[in-house]
Amino acid sequence: MTQYSRRQFLAENAMGIGTVALAWLLKQDNLLAKPKSVTLAQQHFDLTPKKAQFAPQAKAMISLFQHGGPAHMDLTDPKPELTKFSGTDFKGDIQFSFVNQASKKLLGSPWKFRKHGECGTEVSELLPHLGEIVDDVCLIRSMHTGANGHEVSIRYFHGGIPGVVGRPNLGSWLVYGLGTESQNLPAYMVLTDPGGLPVDGVTNWSNGFMPSLFQGTVLRPKEPRILNLDAPAHLRGSLQAQNLELLQELNRKHFEKHPHESDLEARISSYELAARMQTSAREALDLSQETKATQEMYGLDDPKTREYGTRCLIARRLVERGVRFIQLFHGGQPWDNHSSIITGLPGICGRTDKPSAALVKDLKQRGMLESTLVHWGGEIGRLPVTQSHGDPKKAGRDHNGQGFSIWLAGGGVKGGMTFGKTDEFGHRAVENVVTPNDFQATIMRLFGLDYKQLLYLHNGQEQIITNGRPAKVVAEILEQPPEKAS
Repeated sequence: MTQYSRRQFLAENAMGIGTVALAWLLKQDNLLAKPKSVTLAQQHFDLTPKKAQFAPQAKAMISLFQHGGPAHMDLTDPKPELTKFSGTDFKGDIQFSFVNQASKKLLGSPWKFRKHGECGTEVSELLPHLGEIVDDVCLIRSMHTGANGHEVSIRYFHGGIPGVVGRPNLGSWLVYGLGTESQNLPAYMVLTDPGGLPVDGVTNWSNGFMPSLFQGTVLRPKEPRILNLDAPAHLRGSLQAQNLELLQELNRKHFEKHPHESDLEARISSYELAARMQTSAREALDLSQETKATQEMYGLDDPKTREYGTRCLIARRLVERGVRFIQLFHGGQPWDNHSSIITGLPGICGRTDKPSAALVKDLKQRGMLESTLVHWGGEIGRLPVTQSHGDPKKAGRDHNGQGFSIWLAGGGVKGGMTFGKTDEFGHRAVENVVTPNDFQATIMRLFGLDYKQLLYLHNGQEQIITNGRPAKVVAEILEQPPEKAS
């Protein structure tokens, strides 16, 4: 019979008693690894207001997301050299998404640019209403995702990693970190398009690995925007109150038996919120309370702008009532002008320009712009060369994630400025490059949060919005530098 020493026994049973002994010794010396933020107590999640880590400049955000990739060289980033050499071959390297229609012929913008406001920012004739608010806008002309695809870049903007699903979106992180001022409306709301869901669908407002409490709540794109808001006539009044009280008691008892079920906790919270919304939501969505002048400013009197203007006005009313984060989306991706850009681009500009500018104007005149951050932009831009279809009238532009524009207004961002540059043809960001991770870090700073310190424990790992990817707060665009914000 083979004889084993104690040392041999422990060495050959590394997954048995030896591991137990090692763990005991490490515990005795306080050497067991544990994320610094982890507590032994079970986490509890709610949407009550939370204190920011720094003095916040923004309290709410409205994101006007422009799916498809607006053509920056036709809208916000004038390129005289592109116009000068239009029709000649581009001499640099270009990555095409549609190789069978690829062309290296430069396509100068057919639309004129001119300076606006006291700041003199140049904007295309397709966006005259943006020209009226440029003194309140920070136009970033150096966005960069490094990828030309829609979904990969959308997920980068929303969730922090290119192409990866299953992560919480920016709105989820903000309401997780700060809660909401309103307990009668959802903290994170999504206003979708009557034409259907945007590209990448519900992933655009996913809570990812966070509890569903932090997912975006979708308002229907048509009336009634919230179904079943009222109880049936025979159940209203004291009878409904008694039923809700009983339901709440049953839910709480059930939760006491299953205290670690975050989805159950979120479901109970949603039931309670739904009851409170019966009055508050109806009032928030009642646009008849708005003056005729306000409705006309948003374009509600024009069939072309009425739908998008209505959603922009609803967004302002929601922020006014304490909602933290609001997203407006288009059906599909109307800025994806692969063909017939000469007609397609003016069409989508005509639908959105006036309402978008009206939102900024309205917030400002009500004294809300200082604390409300407005974001306008898509996930990518377009290439400076022609996407050919044989007929010049059907020409378009292919995808471009190497350089494009977005704009921000309010919420602690400097107005009347441009930041960053693309090259002479608008192909690549070449100065003060801003990535979606930089964008996320900067937004969180405006809300008084340090993106590195807002942690969420998932699968035993501390998660942050950027997943540890390189990111920076773009201090140059902030009214109050980061070192003074605390």
